[in-house]
This record gives sequence, structure tokens and C-alpha cells, in this order.
Amino acid sequence: MRVLFLGDVVGRSGREKVFQSLPDLRRRLALDFVAVNIENAAGGFGVTESICTDMFDAGADVLTSGNHIWDKREIIAYIDNEPRLLRPLNYPADTPGRGASLHEIGDGRRVLVVNVMLRLFMDALDDPFAAVEREIADMPLGYGADFILVDMHGEASSEKMAMGHLLDGRVSLVVGTHTHVPTADHAVLAHGTAYQTDAGMCGDYDSVIGMKKDAPIDRFTRKMPSARLEPADGDATLCGVFVETDDASGLARRIAPVRLGGQLSPAWPE
Repeated sequence: MRVLFLGDVVGRSGREKVFQSLPDLRRRLALDFVAVNIENAAGGFGVTESICTDMFDAGADVLTSGNHIWDKREIIAYIDNEPRLLRPLNYPADTPGRGASLHEIGDGRRVLVVNVMLRLFMDALDDPFAAVEREIADMPLGYGADFILVDMHGEASSEKMAMGHLLDGRVSLVVGTHTHVPTADHAVLAHGTAYQTDAGMCGDYDSVIGMKKDAPIDRFTRKMPSARLEPADGDATLCGVFVETDDASGLARRIAPVRLGGQLSPAWPE
């Protein structure tokens, strides 16, 4: 199976880059499935129903999120009725929406997507490691699902690496989101799981993690309230990872970064 995961979409610039690029990416990479993290897609904070619809129309199969999922109040009613939009799995049990979903592609193969939020320097949610363990126990790779993708939304690289090694050999891809900076450690781990600590963002990198520079700089240098954070609106880089798996095992044959446009150096699967 050939799967593309795109990191956090930030603001209009990031959205437009994904909308423009994704149809061609699906064709050129012969993709079977696409997942996109959209928690910063609406003005840098949260997502709306109309943005989700546009993402699906552009070619996304499922949308993941993180700590900004509730920033636009309208999403609360929408998420309960849209299984393709996920919030972190380890929110309390009565939280609207779902943290994992199983998707069947056209040829009958099934993709399980799990969205979890980590805890170091983040909100204190339920144990993310135990939450993922329960989910994949109910839907094991090769039996319940042909591909398992885990989006781990978190700050600390150590916590993300621990999650990757814990799940090695039992899921297809473990990939991080939230820091908005693509890491250079994409690899197939010892037991066959594709891993990258953070996929990066789809947004303008002439910025401070996707935001116009002046307000964040002012906050750091003056330690005072400053202007509202606003997404940078220059030329965006699309950042993500491409994974190809063995159909018999569901484990990874290869993982490669994808970076297109904007300031960052380009990367493309060979």
C-alpha cells in the first residue's frame, strides 16, 4: 500500500498549498490513502466544517488533529457526525468525536488511523501509550487492518521516539505532529514500522512555526502581551512523509520525506 501523511496545515497559505498539490500527488505517487493533520488550518487555530469539506474534495481520506481541535466551536457538532475527522484518542471518554477510525479503500483493504496526544509539555490527558495499545489490540495489523497509521501529536522527541519503538512491528507508520518542523530521522525501524519524529507543517516557513514573526518575537523579548498571533501568508512548503508497505505483512518497505515549494529544500521519494 502507498500512503501519504501531511503534517500540520497552518492557515490559508498552507491550505492552498495542499489544495493545489494533493490531486497531483495522488496521481504521481499512485497513492492508495492520504491523511492530513488540520488542527491549525483555520487562521492558525482549529478547523471548520468548510475546510474539512475542501480537504476531502482535494483528495484527503482522513483528517487528524491535536490540541487546537476545539478552537472553532462549530467543529463540536460536526466531529460527532464525521468519522473521517479525528480528535486525540486519549481525551476523556465522553468527549465528542473519536480518536481512531477504520477506512476501507476501493479494493477492500482497510486502513486504521489512530490520533493520540502525548503528555510532555502538553495538556495532561489520559495515558497515550495505553490508549494506542488498546486500539491496536482490537484491530491488529494483518488481521483487522492492512495498514495502521499513528499520528502522535506532541512536543518532546523522546516521548515520540518511545512511542515509535513501543509500536515497532505492530503498526505501519508512527509519525509526529505539532512542532511544525520536519525532522531528518525518517527510517524503517528494526521490526518494520516506518517512523519520523515530526512531519513538519504545510505552511509558510518565513515565520515562527507558521505565524507572522513580529508578535512571537515581541512575546519572547519583552515578556509582555503582544499582538494576536496570525498565520504567515507567504509561499508555503508542503511537508509530509510517503510510506510504501508490504501487502502481506502491512509493514514498511520504505519511508521518504516529501517537501514541495516555499523556503525548505525539496524532497521527493526516489
